[in-house]
Amino acid sequence: MATMMKAAVFVESGRIEVVDKRIPDVGPNDALIRITTTTICGTDVHILKGEYPVAKGLTIGHEPVGVIEKLGSAVQGYQEGQRVIAGAICPNFNSYAAQDGAPSQDGSYLVPQGLCGCHGFKATAGWRFGNLIDGTQAEYVLVPDAQANLAPIPDGLTDEQVLMCPDIMSTGFKGAENANIRIGDTVVVFAQGPIGLCATAGARLLGASTIITVDGNDHRLDISKKMGADITLNFKNCDVVDEIMKLTGGRGADSAIEALGTQLTFESALRVLKPGGTLSSLGVYSTDLKIPLSAFAAGLGDHKINTALCPGGKERMRRLMNVVQSGRVDLGALVTHQYKLDNIVAAYDLFAHQRDGVLKIAIKP
Repeated sequence: MATMMKAAVFVESGRIEVVDKRIPDVGPNDALIRITTTTICGTDVHILKGEYPVAKGLTIGHEPVGVIEKLGSAVQGYQEGQRVIAGAICPNFNSYAAQDGAPSQDGSYLVPQGLCGCHGFKATAGWRFGNLIDGTQAEYVLVPDAQANLAPIPDGLTDEQVLMCPDIMSTGFKGAENANIRIGDTVVVFAQGPIGLCATAGARLLGASTIITVDGNDHRLDISKKMGADITLNFKNCDVVDEIMKLTGGRGADSAIEALGTQLTFESALRVLKPGGTLSSLGVYSTDLKIPLSAFAAGLGDHKINTALCPGGKERMRRLMNVVQSGRVDLGALVTHQYKLDNIVAAYDLFAHQRDGVLKIAIKP
């Protein structure tokens, strides 16, 4: 077996480059995965821009689809050559947070104000790939705590069909789950990027009867109809808050899902809620948020605000792949482009500038 591999690493703010790195050694609880497909996430763009701090020389990426190249001596129930995925969040399930029912927060800690450039909090949690350890935009990735995190890919599913499961699908579905959706509910999803589209699909699966999606891109709004949207609103053409209140007869929506991470979308999501409604927040925010007094009913509106980091672990991945295999959700339309790993810098440029109708890019080593 070769000893070196190609990997996309963070060099400095504004620069990610493909370099040669040593293929990692496999510990007893690890698995070495040969990457067959990975992708670029919006969080990776935050890293590229220097908006989220990682170590220089770290391999970026956190969405692995591949084949087991080598198993650690303590890992049971898998075999080399098996096609697998692992969640973007790879908890070891031994922490207090994991055993308290929040495995995505496995390893969370606070960084003193000013040290990380992100208002005193570095959202490590169970997010290790491309954050604390080398990630997936490489020819190989080392999966820690492999027995807890590897999930076999069902026969007949392509890499592209399961590529959304490690992060985008898990995150979007968690946004829908956190929205406390009941059968017959009206749900508004703000922003129809890949995560918002998955939230729309999740809301439909959970029983929402009226799903309203909001975006400024008509192409994405068209795709959202395929994901389950009943009504689409382009914020460039109307006052979205007023329109949603009209559509709900002045009652407001049962739930609103915010999938962009800006003050405007967060505030709009709050303003369209009924009294007692739930705001499910999926956005990654880069500045402090303000809660308007009127939208929050001065704290008297029985509103609920839930946040999420995408759940990981093999059981979560198994369930998501079951949904794909059943045909209830087809996320193939989200993969709009393919690039070789050698050309990932160009792929970043395309994705970061949102050209050519890009949603998700399949990166093939």
